[in-house]
Amino acid sequence: MTLTPDDLDAVLGALRRRPDVESPELRAWDAADRYLLDTAAPWLADRPAAVAIVDDTHGALTLGALALGAGGVRVHHDSLVAQRALAANAEAAGETVDAAAIEQRPLDEVMTPDAPLALLRLPRSLDRLDAVARLLAARAGPDAVLIAGNMLKHMTPTQNDVLRASWQQVDVSLARGKARLLTARGPRRLAPLAPARGYDPDHELHIVALPGVFAAASLDIGTRALLDAADQLPAFSTAIDLACGSGVLAAFLARRSPGAHVIASDVSAVAVQSAALTAAANGVGVEAVHDDGLSRQPDASADLIVLNPPFHVGAAVHTGVALRLFAEAGRVLRPGGQLWSVWNSHLAYAPALERAVGPTRQAARTAKFTVTVSRRR
Repeated sequence: MTLTPDDLDAVLGALRRRPDVESPELRAWDAADRYLLDTAAPWLADRPAAVAIVDDTHGALTLGALALGAGGVRVHHDSLVAQRALAANAEAAGETVDAAAIEQRPLDEVMTPDAPLALLRLPRSLDRLDAVARLLAARAGPDAVLIAGNMLKHMTPTQNDVLRASWQQVDVSLARGKARLLTARGPRRLAPLAPARGYDPDHELHIVALPGVFAAASLDIGTRALLDAADQLPAFSTAIDLACGSGVLAAFLARRSPGAHVIASDVSAVAVQSAALTAAANGVGVEAVHDDGLSRQPDASADLIVLNPPFHVGAAVHTGVALRLFAEAGRVLRPGGQLWSVWNSHLAYAPALERAVGPTRQAARTAKFTVTVSRRR
């Protein structure tokens, strides 16, 4: 059944964020999703071919495109939470959309010459945008169109220039509902971006990061604060770098205890790939795991978890992700095991850590960050 744009409200209104953080102030779609779908609607009505979609946050673009007549959707998510949210919403949609028409693909395979249209949620990272735009253009047919959008507060004119590197023409829409779109035509064939490489001489650590990884190939100041306090770390046989990013903490732990089992876990696919590259660059062995929190780890299985938690849920400053990660750490730590966390001091996470894990003390403090140690009850 093909719906009109006016029917999209029902499709979008039924979406939920699960397994992502859910709260009254957070919604599973926004004005940028709706603007993208309304703009794509004529394309889908006239040419019901396959559509490529990248980084659909909770399924709005994928399910909306199918409802509007797309012949199929080839979708890529960097976030495992986003992938699982789409699956849950597709199942809940029942017969409203054809869930069998959704195909998950790697980023370098999501665009094909027979797909006339690609939809993209603009990433805030310019490196990630460059990497995605290059890969889409390299696989696109000559007449393909890429429509990318986000809320105005997350857009800059520099994004236009990044797109123009791999697409010959970029048109900027008028603002609507505090959202804007960029429409790119004329794909160019450019080489994929190579991983960024860095070195921290203070801790003698090599860092490798694919485009889009937090802090890229450098140490963010929170991770640096945790490393600077690492002389107090306990002995361990199993340790986890939770929300690992580039995996620099995992590499440090593996180098510190060569016989230990060290796991680097992140919801982001490019982070997990980067953690494996960082471990290799430092000559250590790390198990890199693409996971939502620690869902793949057994209860009471780790001696040590290190965590530099994100303080954003998507675009919103929100404690929900950190609280979930604290709870996961409490479940996975063995009794007496330790969670080492670093966080912006103004967030005052100590009471939450006490509840989720156990007795919590301050190990170090800088001008902006607090490093705490929580012992599993």
